Amino acid sequence: MPLKKLCAFVAVATLMPLSASANQVNVYTDRQEFLIAPLINAFTEATGTQVNVVYASGAGMEERIKAEGRNSPVDLVMTVDVGRLVDMVNDGLTQPVISDVVEQNIPAEFRAEDGSWVGLTFRARPVYASKERVDPSEITSYFDLADPKWEGRICTRPGDHDYNLGLLASMIFHHGEDKAREWIQGVKANLVQAPQGNDRGQVQNIYTGLCDIAMVNTYYMGAMLANEQQRPWAESVNLIFVDQDTVGTHINLSGAVIARHAPNYDQAVQLLEFLSGDVAQEMYSSGNTEYPVKPGVQLSEVVQMWGEPKFDAESPAAITEYKGLALRIMNEVDFNAGP
Repeated sequence: MPLKKLCAFVAVATLMPLSASANQVNVYTDRQEFLIAPLINAFTEATGTQVNVVYASGAGMEERIKAEGRNSPVDLVMTVDVGRLVDMVNDGLTQPVISDVVEQNIPAEFRAEDGSWVGLTFRARPVYASKERVDPSEITSYFDLADPKWEGRICTRPGDHDYNLGLLASMIFHHGEDKAREWIQGVKANLVQAPQGNDRGQVQNIYTGLCDIAMVNTYYMGAMLANEQQRPWAESVNLIFVDQDTVGTHINLSGAVIARHAPNYDQAVQLLEFLSGDVAQEMYSSGNTEYPVKPGVQLSEVVQMWGEPKFDAESPAAITEYKGLALRIMNEVDFNAGP
């Protein structure tokens, strides 16, 4: 492993002794500790099984698993985007999840048919638009963002980020490669600057007047509303759930895989069964304003404010099939160079 990547991983990791034991399970995750720790504590309290967690960046996490090979102590890997789960599957780092409980809790569209990955929550990726400068009726579809009338009015994080690759993959899935390419070229032409920053940064840009429109995941709205400094950013925008008359608004799925050489396979399955159950699913919803994948689970008050929009349930399948092509198109149109 390149030294730079390894150092980056260790710098952000919280590492407990990892080994095989009948009463423990080892987890690597790039999800934030404030969200994962309460879930882990609840699982340990309910089952008595000790969970050892490494918190790390996505790239560093996967590189570490590759470097560890057969000696890797990790049992379960939890990450923020189905694209990263699929990358690990394609790299041969996983094994199937075999559990009737998981299959009962999680709808088929939110898990791999062969059990190679399992979704745990999802976040929609609607359009955030300035309340002062954009009439919500002007935007009903992602395709509207390619209209020349928005020239110089859109901002976004880099195109090769998993969230944007997922959206482009879904456009390819539903509309074909040619229309998806034309769409992303139109969005690029309407950017106010070269893609940069994170999702929250785009909402800040709308608040300051740099741009009027951005594509941002829903759970950032909850995080900003809970932050005194960022609340004005959140209050300056409308969330527009697009494509309600067609496929629905795109979603990003977080989830988990069981590592190929997991020394504690049964405990990893037990943890997944807990994470897919009512208690953990409601904790996900309230702790990070995410949508639970298990039907019937209570949504957080913030999420309930957004009503009951139609979501693109085929988004995970689209990312699984077309993420690679989406990255190639992003590079070919030189999206990150900006307008």
